[in-house]
Amino acid sequence: MSAPASSARLGEGRYLQAGQRPSATVTSVHELTTSDGATVTGVLATIPGARTVVCLMHPRQDLTHHPLVPLLLRAGAAVWTQHTRSVNNDLNLLHEQALLDLAAGQIFLRDKGFDHLVGLGHSGGGTLLAYYAEQAGLAPAERVATTPGGRPVPLAESVLPSPDGLVFLAPHPGQGRLLLACIDPSVADEADPLSVVPELDPWSPANGFAEPPGETRYPAEFLTRYRAAQHARVARLDAIAREALAHTAEARAAFRASGAAADRRRSLAPKIMTVFRTDADPRCVDLSLDPSERPYGSLFGKRPDLIDYGQVGFGRLSTPEAWLSTWSGLSSNADFVRCAPGVIAPTLFLALTGDQAAFPADTQRMTEALGAEDRTVVSVRGLHFGGPIGDGEPTGNELAAAQIADWLGSRFPLAR
Repeated sequence: MSAPASSARLGEGRYLQAGQRPSATVTSVHELTTSDGATVTGVLATIPGARTVVCLMHPRQDLTHHPLVPLLLRAGAAVWTQHTRSVNNDLNLLHEQALLDLAAGQIFLRDKGFDHLVGLGHSGGGTLLAYYAEQAGLAPAERVATTPGGRPVPLAESVLPSPDGLVFLAPHPGQGRLLLACIDPSVADEADPLSVVPELDPWSPANGFAEPPGETRYPAEFLTRYRAAQHARVARLDAIAREALAHTAEARAAFRASGAAADRRRSLAPKIMTVFRTDADPRCVDLSLDPSERPYGSLFGKRPDLIDYGQVGFGRLSTPEAWLSTWSGLSSNADFVRCAPGVIAPTLFLALTGDQAAFPADTQRMTEALGAEDRTVVSVRGLHFGGPIGDGEPTGNELAAAQIADWLGSRFPLAR
């Protein structure tokens, strides 16, 4: 597929309209308290006779109006959409705390009397769900005890109900793994968003890039250096995060010893990491790499060479703790392939053939790592957020919903 003209919009297609819910739908909002005392909110949409509930949750986004909700209700399932404590503001997002948030919803739905709970993870929700399933399946003493930044998390003391089934829709390999693949390693100075190491610049014609509508082709030697440099940059950011956390720990120790307000202020002063240029995955502009039906461009739009320098992107602002827990592909526990062996409930894995975040090689690694014996892997035409690939085609969400309904109906009771 050819690259778009240079006048194309920088971002489109991320927000899709949801259809009409069945007229008999009853919707209610619920405020829940997690095992560590945080407050989270969920929305339950149900229809008469629904005994199976599908649970949608994303670590960072509000899925209340996800386009699948009306389609799942029409299929005969109730639908639960839940926020984490970091919804729409991932500055402090710790995946280990998000597991506690997810657990609160599962406990609530069990108490509501649903016979079957099926988790549905779309995009980054997929890795959150895989991480939860892995931890829920472990003996309490074997669960993660601290975040990668060292904060204790009470997973061992918490009830984590295991889901009865799992659906993964266009899951990417994890927030950190995703960023590891799209972070721009040519940033020469973390304090200067315009600094460039020329031999690593993904937008330089000397390295194979052609501005649209030209055709980009990166040499294999450049890609080898590029991927190694991406790892090096993430390692450098990990070191910055750990140094900041060490200073905070030192200040807290000083306050415990002195009780002085000055030491307390020092312990509270935030370190906010600004990470420049995080939309630079070569696969988004060189479509010969791991080929698929994806269009030219990234999740954020049709001109990654421009978007990379803008405000929008993954992991752009983060606390050191959140960087290590969520955005570091080297330190985060929320890695789909790492967690997948612990996914043992009946599983449906739905890949979208035009996905701009999970590429075919990623999908193969993820599906091969799944621990479920009852495992169904299906591909449907669609873009990452569930839009259609071509004009006039069914949306990816519609095609996925049909597969989900068939899979659910063969395993769990649905209202008819």
